Amino acid sequence: MNRTATLRWIERALIAGGGGLALWCAVILVEARFHQTAAIPAPPLTVTQTTLPGDAGRAPAQSTPAPPPPAGTLLGRLDAPSVKLSTVVLEGSDDGTLGRGSGHIEDTPFPGESGNVGIAGHRDTTFRALRNIHVGDPLEFKTADRVYRYRISKTMIVGPDDVYVLDPTERPALTLVTCYPFEFIGHAPRRFIVRADLVEETRAGGAGGAGTTGKAGGAGEAGGTEKAGEAGKAGSTGKRGR
Repeated sequence: MNRTATLRWIERALIAGGGGLALWCAVILVEARFHQTAAIPAPPLTVTQTTLPGDAGRAPAQSTPAPPPPAGTLLGRLDAPSVKLSTVVLEGSDDGTLGRGSGHIEDTPFPGESGNVGIAGHRDTTFRALRNIHVGDPLEFKTADRVYRYRISKTMIVGPDDVYVLDPTERPALTLVTCYPFEFIGHAPRRFIVRADLVEETRAGGAGGAGTTGKAGGAGEAGGTEKAGEAGKAGSTGKRGR
């Protein structure tokens, strides 16, 4: 085989490889677009009581908690209007889920439950706009039947093992996790954390009136970006929010 024929085969191989990569990127973009525009499904009705009321002579059995939704389930939409961030929130924080939107971090509460809701996202796609977020900015989490409004109380830069940022909180809170620095090439070594406190909960569409659940107690107290140095906590957030 002469040199011209060899170069021709290499050229064809490169063209085929480029076409395959272009097709793969198109599939990923279409899938992400589909999830970003999907309607939020109504929450399923789950019966957890194992004993009907009125069962004389027996103590009611303890209800079992509803199982978490499967990975990739659409939970709602997260908006940060001050930086024009809008993304769907799916269940799970694995790479496949975060490739389609932001993800609810496993073993953290869901919006509407007490404690600290954790949501992760990639720094170069869904959470790219967080680089411009500020203390005091509003966040909004919409589900099929509720709207949860938060206000950012602080931001932090931590290490990937500083999972204490997901610890339970006394008041309902929302914690966003993404990798840092935003412009880093490769696997970023730190994590950028946004903490927001719940200030209001209303029915979606305003039906039934607005029901305020509490005011943010920490907003404005810890301003700007601060270094967090609590070490020794078990676990890792290294796979969340790349």
